[in-house]
Parts: sequence; structure tokens; C-alpha cells
Amino acid sequence: MHMTIAELLAYCDVAPEQSPLQAEAAISFNIKAPPHYLQQIKKGDATDPLLRQILPITAELEPDVDQVLFVNDPLEEVNFNPVPGLIHKYHGRVLLIANPSCAIHCRYCFRRHFNYQDNTLSTNEQQAVIRYIQEDSSIHEVILSGGDPLSSNDKHLAQLINRISSVDHVKTLRIHTRIPTTVPERITDDLLAVLNQTRLKVVMVLHVNHVQELSFAVKESIELLQSIGIRLLNQSVLLAGVNDSAKSLSNLFFALHELDIQAYYLHMLDKVSGAEHFLISDKQAVALYQELQATMPAYMLPKLAREEAMQANKTLLTTNLI
Repeated sequence: MHMTIAELLAYCDVAPEQSPLQAEAAISFNIKAPPHYLQQIKKGDATDPLLRQILPITAELEPDVDQVLFVNDPLEEVNFNPVPGLIHKYHGRVLLIANPSCAIHCRYCFRRHFNYQDNTLSTNEQQAVIRYIQEDSSIHEVILSGGDPLSSNDKHLAQLINRISSVDHVKTLRIHTRIPTTVPERITDDLLAVLNQTRLKVVMVLHVNHVQELSFAVKESIELLQSIGIRLLNQSVLLAGVNDSAKSLSNLFFALHELDIQAYYLHMLDKVSGAEHFLISDKQAVALYQELQATMPAYMLPKLAREEAMQANKTLLTTNLI
């Protein structure tokens, strides 16, 4: 649900900052969070890691004194958008903007300035996307993203999945979503039926940044998805003030392991305008990762990586950086 800054801070028992810049930041990218997510925020704690992910602050509009380049389209997706609603950057797979809507507005979202108006799949545009996929036999995986694809209703989602599965050379359907952890009640029997009826191998990539997001209801939604054989992965973003400590990250990765979710990527921040205050340097990130390597089994650790514009694959950060 959409909220004002005053409503969000009142709900969380946190004193307002009283800054015109903060109000302007909320206008440029509005506040949105579902009730379940809000319920996991610790009342009275202005530094709560879940609150920090959704709260506009003055730093979003302050000048970049360090001269680090933050832009509206840090991954230059406009260069990989051959037909509306489709992004084709990596070999063998394409990404569809299945739904422009998201249940939550993360302040660090790399698509916070994305042109969703021109990239929302109407019925006709779905047909154009399917034709594009049919004409390229190298495409074996289709990724549903957004926004959030699970913001779509079951009928719309089933129609899209059926059209994708009609292309013989597509073998895998990957769904990138925060819905199971922000709106766990969305994982219904009807949705499970939609996901279970396709011939495609279904992989779901969750986005959990902090162990506090893994409530009992979230764990139930995860078990339901696993009950129909969906493989679950998780990607996190390394964020200053949210999860930038070895303790926070290890707690998260151990919890994911207990839930049989593979920690997939720990992403460096995409340099999108408005997210400068979340930035962690490469040196800090590698030092954190080395600390995790010294205390955790390697199979529980995700790859530390960044996505870069015009590159054919993710760039892995290695310990020889420091």
C-alpha cells in the first residue's frame, strides 16, 4: 500500500526528520510497502534494516560530493530493449517485464526510473515478444521480472506462461520476485496450480536482504513453493546500514540454508540515482566476504558480483582486490 512519510514513521514509532528534501524524495519515488513487510519492522528503531530499505531520506537528493557517477539507467537497459517489454542482454536468455507493479518500493531499486509505460506487455505486445523468442533458437530461458511478475493475477500469469511454453526451444522459466517474502498470502493453491501446470522447469529467485524478513508466514510460503518442486534461489544487495556486516550476512545465509534456499548472488549496489547513501566500496565488500569465507562453509556463500552495462555476464569480485 502507498503511504506518506508521516504515516510510515507514525506506524513505526519513529520521529520524523522534518526536511523538505525528504518530502521531495518521497514524491520522486513514492513509498509503497505491504502490511506484512511493515509488521516485521521493529517499532521505535529508526535504524531498522527493513525500514531503511523503504524510507525516503534527504540523502537521496543531496549532491554527490564524492563524484561517484549515479544515473537513471545504470545498466543501460535501453540498449537491450529490442521490443517493448523484453530485455535481451545475456546469451541464451531474455527478461520480460511481466508486470510494472511491485508490492514494495525499495529505495535502491535499479529500475526506479525505468520507463514502464512503454514496456508493459499488452496482449499484442505479448505476441510480439513471443515472436521474438521463437525467431531466436538460442534462447532457452525466459526470466519474468518487473516490477514483480507475481503482481499479475493468476489468469494473466497463466496466459503468459502458456505462451512462453509454446516455444519448443525454451526449457526454463525463471521468476524474479519479492512477493513470497513481502506478501506471503499471495502464494495460494490457485497460484501453485498455475506454476505447476507448465512443462518448463520453474526456478524462482527471491530477494531477501536481511534475516528479519524471514517471518513464519514467509517460511510457510516458501514450503508451499518447494512442495511443487520449484527450485528457490536468493539474491541480496549489499546495502550500507542494512546488511553491511559479517554477522548480518551470515545470519541471513544460515537461515536461507535451513530453508533449502540457495544463496545465489550478493550484488554490489547498482549506481542508480537516489541510492548513493547505500553504497559500499569494493574494498569494504571484499573484506566482508573474506570474513564470511573464514567462518562459513563455501556452499552457503553466494557469489559476490556486480552487473555492469555492456558486459556479457556478471562481474565477480575476487579477494585479490585488497
